[in-house]
Amino acid sequence: MTVEQHTRATAPSGAVARLRSARVPLLSGAAVGAAGLALVLRDPNRSGSWGACPLYALTGWYCPACGGLRATHDLLTGDLAGAWAMNPVWVLLVPVVVGLWARWAWLRSRGRRADLGIQDRWYVVALVLLLVYGVARNVPAWSGVLAPPG
Repeated sequence: MTVEQHTRATAPSGAVARLRSARVPLLSGAAVGAAGLALVLRDPNRSGSWGACPLYALTGWYCPACGGLRATHDLLTGDLAGAWAMNPVWVLLVPVVVGLWARWAWLRSRGRRADLGIQDRWYVVALVLLLVYGVARNVPAWSGVLAPPG
């Protein structure tokens, strides 16, 4: 048996190869699913159930992610209004994150490189927008709309 014949004989079949290529996105999805289940089972709306935001504990300021666990819990339990009240930006970002993950998994399952297709400048724009949101939710005039409730 030649090396080429041996390679062809031992190479995984198409479905197995695609599954191996998609292993990292699938494992990531499983980890996020397990974390989501933990959020459903242990309600972050109960004080102290998941700890506290270190920035808020030290400064009293809301970071752009404050309320994110509670918003995710509310989304997973079907309370869109509650999630929106906790962190509207996260509610808007969830479909984007899920779509990017699905694209990543699809491309990897086809054996293709899975870049996000986002130009570098958009990362800077996103960072600036998150910083502006983080400041805006601490402005007293806007905190009633942007800051998570108590």
